[in-house]
Amino acid sequence: MPTTRRNFLTVSGAAAALALSGSLPEIKTAAAGWTGRVDRRDPFTLGVASGDPLPDAVVIWTRLAPDPLAPFGGMDRRPVEVQWQVAEDEQFRRIVRSGTARTGPEASHSVHVDVRGLRPWRHYWYRFRVNGQLSPVGRTKTAPAYDAVVPELSLAFASCQAWWEGWYTAYADMAKRDHDVVFFLGDYIYEFGIDRGIRPHSNEPYITQQTVTLDEYRQRYAAYKLDPDLQSAHAKAPWIVTLDDHEVVDNWADEAHPSAPPAQFRVRRANAFRAYWEHMPLRLAQLPKGPDMQLYRRIRYGRLAEFNVLDTRQYRSDQAYGDGTKAPGPETADPARTITGDAQEKWLLDGWAAAQTRWNVLAHQTAIARLDTKDGPEVLVPMDTWDGYEASRNRILGGAAQRKVRNLVSIAGDLHRSVASDLKLDFNDPASATVGAEFVGTSITSGIDGEDLDAGGATLLRENPHMKFGNFQRGYVSCSITPQRWISDYRVVDKVSVQGGTVSTRAKLLVEDGRPGIAEVQK
Repeated sequence: MPTTRRNFLTVSGAAAALALSGSLPEIKTAAAGWTGRVDRRDPFTLGVASGDPLPDAVVIWTRLAPDPLAPFGGMDRRPVEVQWQVAEDEQFRRIVRSGTARTGPEASHSVHVDVRGLRPWRHYWYRFRVNGQLSPVGRTKTAPAYDAVVPELSLAFASCQAWWEGWYTAYADMAKRDHDVVFFLGDYIYEFGIDRGIRPHSNEPYITQQTVTLDEYRQRYAAYKLDPDLQSAHAKAPWIVTLDDHEVVDNWADEAHPSAPPAQFRVRRANAFRAYWEHMPLRLAQLPKGPDMQLYRRIRYGRLAEFNVLDTRQYRSDQAYGDGTKAPGPETADPARTITGDAQEKWLLDGWAAAQTRWNVLAHQTAIARLDTKDGPEVLVPMDTWDGYEASRNRILGGAAQRKVRNLVSIAGDLHRSVASDLKLDFNDPASATVGAEFVGTSITSGIDGEDLDAGGATLLRENPHMKFGNFQRGYVSCSITPQRWISDYRVVDKVSVQGGTVSTRAKLLVEDGRPGIAEVQK
């Protein structure tokens, strides 16, 4: 469906003002008993989730939506009090925190509770109740104390889950494995309007028209979050999330997109950000203020690992040379151009200067490593990745080397393919110093089934000597981290075009403590 220039303020009533105001319903934390009238409709159709774990806290989330694809999820416009409990056991015999959260239509009846006073590095179980109905039970886990010695951390990361392009088999596999935390690195929804796809669907507006208004973005999130495998993965472990382009519109950059003038695009961005926050387990610190949202942040796992979660959309310069795949040149090398913005770049480099963890991780949207896509001496690279922002890349990787950052690892998505690379100070010189390792995960479904190694992947391997592994199937990455080593397990699905595809390990890649880059690839 083509992008339109329609009035981006066409959302229902107070919703338009809300997207630009950033107001939020009151959150209560007083203890509450389980009382309330019985309602036969299930308000918890979109499941539960948790996120952004700290040593003493975690966010728990749900959204009340008895009719999830209807306006306001089928809820009326009255505020609702939602009871919540957190326990040390799945049977809720040892309840440690409880309270009541008040929500309403201005937040699409979403609930975000920042549960404090928890103990570090332990599992908790949580649930909600409203009108006599109990939610599914979710499991979460707090982070370790900041000075804790952590023997092992298990994480997964994923991205790019176009609903219509396949089944979420990868999430069913993820939910069976015991991860301490999951990172989602962008493209939770796709804004496209589609009229056909792998999954059967009706010709309802929630899927066939492009998302522009706040109500449309809300409907799209509801359609995605109805998936049972996605709900299972959310309910199994806390998620740390950041967005990329399709949560707003394809390849947007700061306030620039060809779909609309900047003033109109800011309203669309505000709509998208508001719906994103409403559907993610994020804190009040991430609540959008109109078209602005503070997404970059740090989360630390004891002395073992610190994760710098980046936002490479909201502050970036417009893509060089009109976007697409082009030869690098003066515009890509221009030091005035940035993919992170000046404030975020300074925040990252200052954080690295003070870093005290064994592993220092960038959790972000797209590949830092050069991706020459053209066979032969000519170099053609994507303008939307860090290749289009060479000066930014040089400042970040050079800054890491100058600050002697220990065990730099980048995890990213966006490419719809698996790519594992050494990070070089100078990608024009294969002999240049290696300063870190990068693991780009493939998509959950975007791109449909794919194949083990397509022609584009073969070219990437030939033309980029820093690239150590490539694959063009769907899946996610499961990682095991100890003080001595980082192992990335690339889990791939043979087919997402059918239900019940087979998931297997395609490769295991090793990074060793004190040795920058990828030490070993087991295929």
